[in-house]
Amino acid sequence: MRDFAVAPRQRPLLYGLVLLGVYLSWLVLGTFVVALTWAAVLAVLFSGVQQRLAARIGPARAALATTTLAGAAVLLPTGLFLSALATELPHAATYLQQTGSDAPRHVREAWGAIRTRVPVALPENPTALLGDAAHRAIALLAPRVGSLAADAVATIGDLLAMLFALFFLLRDGDMLARRLQDVLPMRRTDSERLMRETREMVVASVGAGAIVALAQGTIGGVAFWALSIGPPLFWGCVLAFASLLPVVGAALVWVPIGVVLVITGEVWRGVALLLVGSLGISMADNVLRPWLLSGRTQINGLVIFFGLLGGVAAFGFIGLVIGPIILVRTHTLLGIARRPALRDDVA
Repeated sequence: MRDFAVAPRQRPLLYGLVLLGVYLSWLVLGTFVVALTWAAVLAVLFSGVQQRLAARIGPARAALATTTLAGAAVLLPTGLFLSALATELPHAATYLQQTGSDAPRHVREAWGAIRTRVPVALPENPTALLGDAAHRAIALLAPRVGSLAADAVATIGDLLAMLFALFFLLRDGDMLARRLQDVLPMRRTDSERLMRETREMVVASVGAGAIVALAQGTIGGVAFWALSIGPPLFWGCVLAFASLLPVVGAALVWVPIGVVLVITGEVWRGVALLLVGSLGISMADNVLRPWLLSGRTQINGLVIFFGLLGGVAAFGFIGLVIGPIILVRTHTLLGIARRPALRDDVA
């Protein structure tokens, strides 16, 4: 590629054109930023498969095969989850209604005392509120599960854009990485380290999240089955999905259910679920995630916390992966940017 020399007096104009080009590029690609980000994440995750296949069948056919494999790895579990969710929701609604149909004597007595002191019309049975709320919530949710298929069709363009971008990222990934390193205003060794550590963080974050979700869903499903609490497959899937949520995680599911069981007279089952949740489900996150991440990256817990929260708020679900990466890589860039100044001071 030919290099163009720019006179010093023309550099402000050049910088303005660069900023204009970046802005216009954002207008063009902004709609697909989530799809492109997921494509980049999947390209990192499946780069090993691509390299092994490329050595045998060439980069283009290897990229096509790897893209197909990646698409199946994403779509098949999602389809199975939605199918299980649609099947189990009616059973969950029936179970929660039955759970909230009556209350033990001491709860009814305490509820009666509350009713006499609160100037609001409350039902005689306290768990009638629970049963009615559960029935209404799941009755509202059940029809929406079927509409998820329609939503998937509505977003088919994003899915196709992701797969299309993934193909080219896999096929031309090495060339794109070299061009990016040429553009970055830093030494080659620094740019290579930056990209290598970023890849490691992507793999570690996604892998840790998937393993923790699988572990928490499995532990929770087995616990619900052993305690005969509703359909275990449904609750296991819900726990696995909830474990991906920052801060609260799977506790958003098992804590309310355990408390409801206690106040409705199922004390031993409620206490058992709370113990399993505290010592098993939550510990899977508290022990597994740090252990998995510590072997690949050195990430401060505070950075992870705010990276997850801010990433989800700014980018949605993909923020669970790129939120901490953005903060950590920005810190790395600041360290690289300080080096010349430090050398000048020493000199």
